[in-house]
Amino acid sequence: MPDLSRIKEREKLKPKAGDEPHWQRLRQGCYLGFRPSKKGKRGTWFARAYDPDGNKYRRKSLGDYGALSGHDVFSQAKVDAEGWTETVESGGERARDMVTVKDACEAYLAEKPGAIAEGVFRRHVYSDPIARVKLDKLRRHHLRSWRKRLEEAPALLTRSKKGEKRWKERAKSTVNRDMVPLRAALGQVLKPGAPNTDAAWQEALRPFKGADKRRELYLDRDERKRMIEAFDGEALPFVKALCLLPLRPGALASLTVRDFDKRTRSLTIGKDKNDNPRQISLPQVIADFFTEQVKGKMPAAPIFTRGGGEAWNKDAWKYPIKEAVKVAGLPLAASAYTLRHSVITDLIRARLPILTVAQLSGTSVAMIEKHYGHLVRDDAEEALASIAF
Repeated sequence: MPDLSRIKEREKLKPKAGDEPHWQRLRQGCYLGFRPSKKGKRGTWFARAYDPDGNKYRRKSLGDYGALSGHDVFSQAKVDAEGWTETVESGGERARDMVTVKDACEAYLAEKPGAIAEGVFRRHVYSDPIARVKLDKLRRHHLRSWRKRLEEAPALLTRSKKGEKRWKERAKSTVNRDMVPLRAALGQVLKPGAPNTDAAWQEALRPFKGADKRRELYLDRDERKRMIEAFDGEALPFVKALCLLPLRPGALASLTVRDFDKRTRSLTIGKDKNDNPRQISLPQVIADFFTEQVKGKMPAAPIFTRGGGEAWNKDAWKYPIKEAVKVAGLPLAASAYTLRHSVITDLIRARLPILTVAQLSGTSVAMIEKHYGHLVRDDAEEALASIAF
């Protein structure tokens, strides 16, 4: 662990994957953390304390202490971390400035920054009456009302090149995903209420069962090759990478040059759905492809860039893929996620262990079994048939 009290040692620290702070143990169950700024600013301090009631560690952002300098910064951060730890250990009292649901959401983002959670809070929480409800007054009926408004809110289907928006009814699976950030934010500051009472705020945020349907649209290797051949623009490298690795499009778009080590043929996926960085080894043929993409680029630059040098996003990759799908004569419903699903399907069909597929794709074994278990069952039937006589 670094010695955060030493200014020179602190200045040498580099940002860690997933924006995880560098931690220093102050005493048992009490840690002080420092996260260097990627933009050359002062950096942010954090406290981490063990909560005996919840049997887990809790974190709190302490800020950058902009009014202090030199050794005073560490001294004050240490005092604040130890004071907050005593508060947590004595019963988990919330910070005095955390009063409303909105405060809890903002505190959650300060500790766990993420575009998905930030977007959900901005669209469905901050402008909603739930944002102003005080945490100590929050009840199940508040969240039931919020959930009803969420379910009734139309979901954006697509936006044409002329700017026209199209909407559709919000699917249960979408509702499930949109409830996750709020449930996580409240779970950090509130204990679950007694079951079947109005104090049981958590019961209103239970996900719909069976809402996540299995993806059925699959493109085989020849169809994916036809799709790649239909590209003639800047999207080609990005889409080809989607056909080579079982990564989420957003995770692939977030990769920077420093995430790829051509000497060891390893790729670090830092920004993904579960926010847990992971490293995968690439075969030589895919490593050669990535080597070509990073050539001449700075370490902080995206591996896959658009014409202006910026990273890809869902609004940018959507239309080139739709156009290529039409040109290649493929099902019009095919999308970037169809490619991920198809690659995972092929890996399962190749009899790669489910655990390995889960690690490569950044998901759980349970999710792989849920959505692709039927492929394993089919292979099991073929294996049994082959030994029958």
